Amino acid sequence: MDALTLGHLAAFNVALFFAVAAPGPAFVLCVQASLNGGRRQGILTGVGLAVMAGLWTLGALWGLETVFTLVPLAYTILKIGGAVLVLAFAIQIWRGANQPVAEPVPVSTRRAVLTGFLLNLGNPKSILFSAGVLLVIFPPGLSGVEMAVVTVNHILLEILVYAALASLLAREDVRSRYLAMKPFLSRAMALVLGGLGLRLLVTS
Repeated sequence: MDALTLGHLAAFNVALFFAVAAPGPAFVLCVQASLNGGRRQGILTGVGLAVMAGLWTLGALWGLETVFTLVPLAYTILKIGGAVLVLAFAIQIWRGANQPVAEPVPVSTRRAVLTGFLLNLGNPKSILFSAGVLLVIFPPGLSGVEMAVVTVNHILLEILVYAALASLLAREDVRSRYLAMKPFLSRAMALVLGGLGLRLLVTS
């Protein structure tokens, strides 16, 4: 068995950073949470996103891909559920494209974290990243401690990225520029998410 090395973690972190930073359901949710609820809500939503994504990573390291291969119906159901969630999110963003963003309304810590957690529970991008990239980067036969290190590393990196995004959108100059382009950006995001959701339904 090959041992986990810093090289493995470095390669994983590079791949993970670009996966998290690329516009997708999780990224868009963090943006929306930051605009609607402020920096705190954006960060808390990011925590929920990160924890669930980290659990998908842990599942992949434990052999979740094998389970999905043996029971393809389980993966199909999860993909369809995720696709429906993404489509609903895309419709919501499209409908609100021209609506002004009200003053930030704080929500409870539990609700903000749970919102992010539930989205990534059925977020195909998170699942596919875990099931694919991990198997390429990490050697087989990792110990329980090594799996824990990879999982915690994943969660912390995602939290850092989402916290940076929320903090950036908390700046008045960035926020004002974003709001000026909100109708265009919202519709673009909705089209991208809608396309992803439809593609997942078709390929399911």
